[in-house]
Amino acid sequence: MGIDNLVKKAEMINTNKLERFKKNDSNMKVGIMGGTFDPVHYAHLATAEFIRDKYKLDKILFIPSGNPPHKKSNITSKYHRYNMVNFATMNNEDFLVSDLEIKREEKTYTIDTLKYLKETYKKIQIYFITGADAICDIETWKDVDENFKLATFIAATRPGISLLRAQEKIENLRNKYNANIINVYVPSLDISSTYIRDQLKANKSVRYLVPEDVEKYIHDNQLYKGGEK
Repeated sequence: MGIDNLVKKAEMINTNKLERFKKNDSNMKVGIMGGTFDPVHYAHLATAEFIRDKYKLDKILFIPSGNPPHKKSNITSKYHRYNMVNFATMNNEDFLVSDLEIKREEKTYTIDTLKYLKETYKKIQIYFITGADAICDIETWKDVDENFKLATFIAATRPGISLLRAQEKIENLRNKYNANIINVYVPSLDISSTYIRDQLKANKSVRYLVPEDVEKYIHDNQLYKGGEK
């Protein structure tokens, strides 16, 4: 199947999953996976599935960021990143993808996304999944106290992140903001988007680091090789 047809197929599958979700969203526990996903890889998927299973979440909603305020360097086109997440999740009924943030032209902030989700799906319980490293810097986020009022935060600690530093910060946030934060160690793969980009720039294989369709999309669009962004 050509890459353009694959893009259309993945988007159609995701649209159908979203429509089913909207019809049955009452009292659902929904995990939110935000990030640049530049590119999405198996550790993202393994983390999402581990947390979905451990906390009995009904769905995981992946939300690729559009214009994130904390990313200073150039990132790949938001449309490429959105397409890759669609590919990575299309065979899992419990994984959905939202284009909410990539549709915004202005800077995309977590607080705006959480408010939109609460207004649109009034009965869902939101569990915002983020890295323990991001939790340590969360007080730089816009309206940090409001974020904690809208969602339970799940701080995923992975290899390479200081568990002690994360635990100390989380305890401080709980006391300061009355925040509901769950700290969990995720035994996922030690893979990062930075490592994958470096491999591609060096013309090395990323097979088994990213889903097969994502790898095909990267190569067909010559991403991460100084070409199209």
